Amino acid sequence: MGRDGLKHRFSWLAAVALVLFLGGCAETQFLVSGAKRLSGSTETSTASAEGRYKVGDPYKINGVWYYPKADYEYNETGIASWYGPKFNGRPTANGEKFDMNAISAAHRTLPLPSIVRVTNLRNGRSLKVRVNDRGPFAHGRIIDMSRRGAQLLGFEKAGIASVRVEILPRESRQLAATYNNGVNVLASTKPPPTAAPRVAVTSAKLAPPPGTNSTPPPTNNHKVVVVKQAPKRDVREPPAAPTIDGSVTVVSVPASPKIYVQAGAFTQYDNANRLRARLSLIGPAKIYQVRVVERPLFRVRLGPISSVGEADSMLATVMQSGVGDARIVVD
Repeated sequence: MGRDGLKHRFSWLAAVALVLFLGGCAETQFLVSGAKRLSGSTETSTASAEGRYKVGDPYKINGVWYYPKADYEYNETGIASWYGPKFNGRPTANGEKFDMNAISAAHRTLPLPSIVRVTNLRNGRSLKVRVNDRGPFAHGRIIDMSRRGAQLLGFEKAGIASVRVEILPRESRQLAATYNNGVNVLASTKPPPTAAPRVAVTSAKLAPPPGTNSTPPPTNNHKVVVVKQAPKRDVREPPAAPTIDGSVTVVSVPASPKIYVQAGAFTQYDNANRLRARLSLIGPAKIYQVRVVERPLFRVRLGPISSVGEADSMLATVMQSGVGDARIVVD
């Protein structure tokens, strides 16, 4: 091999080594940011600068279907990530402007915008957050916080955290009520529509038709009183939008939250047991019974798992076995 060939070979090897090195150092950044925007062409919006209210149609990312809906009972545990500089200033999925220094988040299915409470299950820090974007699409992540949100919850440096995400139904409905046909009526700069023009109407007294008797005039008890001034129209102001003030509260959390991969939840024990037996080749799968609305529910889980990295690996293995809706949960 000539000198030029060797030089080219060494340059190529150096480039590969640099990519691998940077990839290893930026693993967390890839998880929290890179996978998030895989839906670029799927989530489109014709929103104004203030953004629009939207729930959205079902969409598919990397072979997985997501079904947005107004779920005012949403309450889930899992792993949070965060995103920031790479997307700062770009439009969110509902047309707002992403500000990494504001308190916001991305979620795969909740209405945009919604208000949720995110609690870090490691330190108990809890925060109200405005959801206005779609993501994250890395498997095993349930919410993508803005950088400021991650700072306030105490996991900016770690990149990920075990969290509980609960929708705040009253405030989310209140926020949705500030939109009319998807447009935020509180933030809109469009002038209000002008009133319809009034038309003057004249009247004249007509003689009764031949062969009919005219109606006698009304008595004093049945006279129509002429209103000199029409009453003012009752125009109700739209409800005030709930505010996100960045206040952090500290709540009680488990001393050592445990991480599991949940493969499924069933109302019939036999179905849960069949899945448990199928997953026993992957790891120690167990059935956990809980009661939901006075009915038993059988959850099939693998774990507890010692770290998020191990949980990610286990989740990937379970999904490759054909359980596409498996997810990471924290108890």
